Amino acid sequence: MEEFRQKIPKNLLNLADVCQDSLYIVGGSVRDVIAGFSPVLPDWDLASPCDEASFLAAARTCNFTVCAVYSATGTVKLKDETGTAYEFTRFRSDRYVRGMHVPAETCFTRDMEKDALRRDFRANAVYYDLKRGEFCDPLGGIADIQTKTLRTVAPAEKVFGEDGLRLLRLARIAAQTGFSPDKDCLAGARRNRALIRDIVPERIFAELSLLLGADQKHGFREGPYRGLTLLQKIGVLGELLPELALGEGMSQPKEFHRYDVLEHSLRCVLYAPAEIRFAALLHDAGKPVCMLRDGNFYAHAEEGARIARATLTRLKAPSRLIAETERLVLLHMRDFDLRMKEKKVRREIIENYSLLPRLFALRQADYSACKDDLSPAPGVRKWKEILKKMEQEGAPRTLSELAVDGRDVRAAGIPPAETGDVLRRLLDECALNGVLNRRERLLRRLTRLHSKEEKTK
Repeated sequence: MEEFRQKIPKNLLNLADVCQDSLYIVGGSVRDVIAGFSPVLPDWDLASPCDEASFLAAARTCNFTVCAVYSATGTVKLKDETGTAYEFTRFRSDRYVRGMHVPAETCFTRDMEKDALRRDFRANAVYYDLKRGEFCDPLGGIADIQTKTLRTVAPAEKVFGEDGLRLLRLARIAAQTGFSPDKDCLAGARRNRALIRDIVPERIFAELSLLLGADQKHGFREGPYRGLTLLQKIGVLGELLPELALGEGMSQPKEFHRYDVLEHSLRCVLYAPAEIRFAALLHDAGKPVCMLRDGNFYAHAEEGARIARATLTRLKAPSRLIAETERLVLLHMRDFDLRMKEKKVRREIIENYSLLPRLFALRQADYSACKDDLSPAPGVRKWKEILKKMEQEGAPRTLSELAVDGRDVRAAGIPPAETGDVLRRLLDECALNGVLNRRERLLRRLTRLHSKEEKTK
């Protein structure tokens, strides 16, 4: 606990001394320090019975910068001289309209228990008194932390009925901490699963992103898989990703797969690095559609790419992530049977060179997820061997590695509008045979191309 105290910024301790009421840290960072996680990554969520005007006056005397004030909810956002962010919320109780994320009515209070009862899980409702250096536990959250249990602060029907985003928070916190929801929590989440539809896409995407990166919080390698499995269990996965959820119970050829389509997809996330986990999750999203429509999986990469784009667009994901995920899903089956000739592989390499490390990672995760086999994927091994051969030959993989550039093309008399096409043609030729990537030879090649062009006019 002393380690946590030492991480608390001095200006925050000074602020606690200046405040007219006790000032508390509450939420995830308090939970994590009690759980003994290391390192503890602090989220400076503050709470106090004092009103926001008094808090603002104290904050200004301690050289905090006020970023935003929301009087309706008693919330103040601050940052200190180092840029560290803090969020203060006045003790309050909230009344919700079923399923609406924003409270319909807020009542301020000086009662810590009432403030705790507006939160989600008891493990998140433990307070740390900055002045006294001690924990306050109005709902028994410390016992839940010690037993790694997620129990709602009130009946689960009420907690999840108030805010559908808590369905995703349940899975995300379980993924990050390794905590398990109790029986009532699970049942309440399942009964209220449809309320996730009321949450705006941006909030869903943000929580899902945190879930898929859950292992980076405290190092639980299986965290993302654990969170996704929980979403499946409470029925939220089917609400968010219906095409993917259709794969539950859909068998695959036993010689290649140990798991059904959905379980394979979730296990692909388990074996994938953080930067490609959306692609890992959605890489086989086209299989259920193809099987139900055609009776086979043949076109699932193309169908999956379409579903990946539609899904991430619906969730308002960044355009770069959408494009990259769509491309990875489309490419993940390239040369799966190892019959592609080397020339074709070389062309695939130069066409997708910037994406190659992530494509290799996805194909490896896909292979490992079939039967939990961590040995090198045969397709990845083959392509890497060809890539190494290209490197040894000096074969270019990108236009910048060509021995000539656009200035050389224009100097040869080729019209500027044709420069790109000519360079790509040379890249294709040299990628197939690295010996051809020699400057003098390519300059002669440009002269011949120009002469040929002139003769056709």
